[in-house]
This record gives sequence, C-alpha cells and structure tokens, in this order.
Amino acid sequence: MGQKLPILLSSLLLAGTAATAQNQNSGVFSGDLMTNVNFFNRDTAINASGNPLYDNLLSGGESWLSLRYSNYGFTGYLRMDAFHNSNLRFPTQPTTGFGIGAWSISKEFQKLSITGGYIYDQIGSGIIFRAYEDRGLLIDNALVGLRLKYDLTDNISVKAFTGQQKNLFDRYSPIIKGINFEGSFSIKDKVFFNPGIGAVNRTMDKSSMDAVITRINALPLEERKEPKYNMYALTAYNMLSAGNFSWYVEGAYKSQEAFNDYNGGIQVNDGSLFYTNMSYAVKGLAANVTAKRTQNFVMRTSPSESANFGMVNWQPIVAQIRPQRLIARYTPQSLDWSELALGGNILYSPNDEYDFNVSYTHINTIEKLKLYREAYFETNIRSIKNVRLQLGLHYMNYNQEYYQFKPGHPMVKALTPFAEFAYKLSPKRSITVQAQYMDTKQDFGSWAFLQVEYALAPKWSFAISDMYNIKPSTATAKKEHYYNAFVAYTKGAHRFSAAWVKQVEGINCTGGVCRYEPAFNGFKLMITSSF
Repeated sequence: MGQKLPILLSSLLLAGTAATAQNQNSGVFSGDLMTNVNFFNRDTAINASGNPLYDNLLSGGESWLSLRYSNYGFTGYLRMDAFHNSNLRFPTQPTTGFGIGAWSISKEFQKLSITGGYIYDQIGSGIIFRAYEDRGLLIDNALVGLRLKYDLTDNISVKAFTGQQKNLFDRYSPIIKGINFEGSFSIKDKVFFNPGIGAVNRTMDKSSMDAVITRINALPLEERKEPKYNMYALTAYNMLSAGNFSWYVEGAYKSQEAFNDYNGGIQVNDGSLFYTNMSYAVKGLAANVTAKRTQNFVMRTSPSESANFGMVNWQPIVAQIRPQRLIARYTPQSLDWSELALGGNILYSPNDEYDFNVSYTHINTIEKLKLYREAYFETNIRSIKNVRLQLGLHYMNYNQEYYQFKPGHPMVKALTPFAEFAYKLSPKRSITVQAQYMDTKQDFGSWAFLQVEYALAPKWSFAISDMYNIKPSTATAKKEHYYNAFVAYTKGAHRFSAAWVKQVEGINCTGGVCRYEPAFNGFKLMITSSF
C-alpha cells in the first residue's frame, strides 16, 4: 500500500497538469490548502503554562493539502496531513507526524458507484454510523475500506460498506460493516417521503476483547456479564415534507455490548435512541420542535476508546448552538449514556424591518437529574437605514458537575443580556459592535464582553475584543482581561488571517461534540486556499 500511494499522487498531478496544458475537456483537477500556525506565549496568571507547548516548544501547527481529479467517470482524491508540535489532538501535549491523511478512488457506471480508500459517509442522521471530519476538534474518523452504492430503481438505492476506522495515520483494529436502504417517494408531487433503514456491525479484534475481559473480571461477581465480539445496531428513519410542514423521525437500537459508562467504569448492556424534529413555516412565522431520548447508546470501535476517540456514530444535538461568545461557553454536548431532551423555537417576522425569536430547551437524564435549561429571546431591528440592531436576553441553568466531569461544582445559573449594532458606512465598508454581559455567581463568576469589527469588503476584516472577568466568583480571584485582536485578508481564492488570542479555559463544542480545552495565550496564523 505504501508504494502505491505515491504513484496515485503522481498520477493525479500529471493528469491534472496535462488537462490544463492541453486545454481540452479531459478532466477536472482541483485542490485546497489549510494551514494553522500557533505561537505559545506562557502566562501563569491564566494557567497557560505547565506543559511542553508553553514551557519548551513555543510553536506548532498543522496543515492539510487536498488534491482531486475527475475524468471518464473516475474520481481520485488524495490528502496530505502534517502535524508539527500540534495542540489539536491533545491540547496540552504536542502531536507530530506527516503522511497520507486520506485517499480514495471512485467509479460510477450502470447505476453502481464503487469507492475504495478513505470514505466519509453516514446512515440517516448519523445515529448508528457517521464517518466525518471536524478539523477544529481534530476528529477524522473516516472508514478505511470499500463502499458500494447501487440504484435499485429510480426511487430506491442501497449502499454497503466495510472497513476499519482511521486513527490519525493508523487504523483501529476492529472491523465495521454496514448496509443502508433509502427511498424517495411522493404523492401527486405534494407530499414527499424519504424513508430509510440501516444496520451496522462492529466486530472487535482479540486484543480489544482481552482488554474488555480483564476489566469485566475486576467487577464484583454479580455485576459481570459476558462481553460480545460483535455489536449490531439498527435504525429506521423518515423525512416527511408536505407543504409548509416537515417532520424527521429516527429510532435506533444497539445490541448488548461492553461500553464505558459515565464514571469510566465498564457495563454490558443494550442501548436505544429516539430522535425527532418537526417544523412548520409560513410567511412571517416559523416554528420548530426537537426531542431526543438516549439510553446506553455508546458506540466506539472498542471500550478501550473514550472521549472523542474511536467514535462510530454521531448524535444530533437538541440545544441550539449560540454564536454569542459568553453563552457559547456553556453549550451542552449530546450525551451517550442517559438523556431526555426537548427544545422548541418560534420565529416571528411581521415585516422586513423586524423579527422576533423565542426558544426554550429542557434537558434531563432519564433518571430525572437536571442537566440544562435555556430560555432565549432575540429581536433584530432593520427599520433605520444602513443599521441593523440585535437585542436579546438569555437565561440558563447548566449542570457543570455532570457535563464537565467536575465533582462538587454547583449548577451554573446565568442571565445574559446581549446586543449587536451593525452600521454600513458605504457599500464596501461596515462596522459591527457586540456587547454582552453574563451575570452568574458560579464557575469563574460574571463576565463582560465587547468586540468591535471593521470590514472593508471584499478583502479586509479587522476585530478587537475584550472578555473581562468583571466579578470573579471568589474573593481571591483576580479580575482578568482576555484581549484578542484579529485581521484577515482575502485575495481571490486565498485567505490569510492573524490573531493574538488570550482565551480562558473551557469547553469547545462543534455540532454537539465537545471537549475540554485549557487556557490559550499566543499568536495564531491561518492560511486557506483553493484551486
């Protein structure tokens, strides 16, 4: 395999170069680049210290270079990954490596699509299987193997896959196999159905099973259960659209297997998950309701993996992701073990000058432990020429002890008014001011946030901000400023940005997947480009 990959890269480059040079319709060659560079500046006042990144190495970064070529029904993809003292995988420890991060070759003919290599795909909403990439959290759980997809009819397709999950430049040993049927139907072109069913089988290797047996044998005799090499997960789902109404529903079941419970111990149980989302929209009014019930739905390549490693699936999140800097500090992640979640949202827009947004979120464990409450109001006002004004209020209860694994920490209760003022100085120039204040007596205490952004379209953007711990929760804590400065320049397909960042420790979440990140202090550079 190692000898064939350079050949693939050379073939892609030569084919793309030849297509460009000859100026013929002989294929499409494209690619993209993303590079991050971090300079770590030690600051003991905010605990940005005490690890090799700040004490010794002082700099690090990561890059991804992707190449694609399509011709004659074939599509080739190759991505090179580089990590040099990177803090993405482990925020307090460096990761270094260079190699082929992903590659694939696919071919479509006579209703059949064949893909071999690193595969990114999912079944349904991802509840039983999702192979995806999130570079912000360095999640890259591509399935390394083979996928076949065939159109049985104009309305029904089936896909099947098998492989091992990617683990940076290696692979996890267990085997993952799956099959998925999907349909697309309508009644008089007014009511549309998109049903699907899917199944996934994960087979552990002997080494992983031996580790499970060792842990189970350490349990009291009455708590021991026989572990299984094979785990099976089934799901059924449907998307219904009828005029202004849409409804997605999915239910999944996972067979009995060994998994890590909330406290890090090992259990052997089956699991289930139910998720639904309903929405209705007419001119000037939209409403949305989301609900989810989760019980023992932990899906990893093996119980030896935890946190964001070895994730076979992905769970939809009920709580809404808020863009406000202070509110985002307490975003609740989806829970694998036990969760009852309900969320609702209403958007009312009487005309083009005003809109009003109200939402509520309610999350407990199945055992009725209170986890999260959120009440949110927002209005946008555009009645003044060249001005957009946003005003809002957010109330939250956040179980920091449970979500952040911090025993003894009280429930965070916070009230946060916020405002955003945007003024268009000219067709290309604008200025935006954000102001937020979080009133709370828990965690770090109360915060004030102010940001000013100036944009000179389409090339320049500048921003400065301060996040100020205005009322610390303890008398001995210092009132700390967290200053940030940012500049970005865009030229065609290239974007260059630089930022001085001083960031408090906390939880970083993307799409319901979260992890703890320590405080950061230093300088960041980013380059993105496509061709």
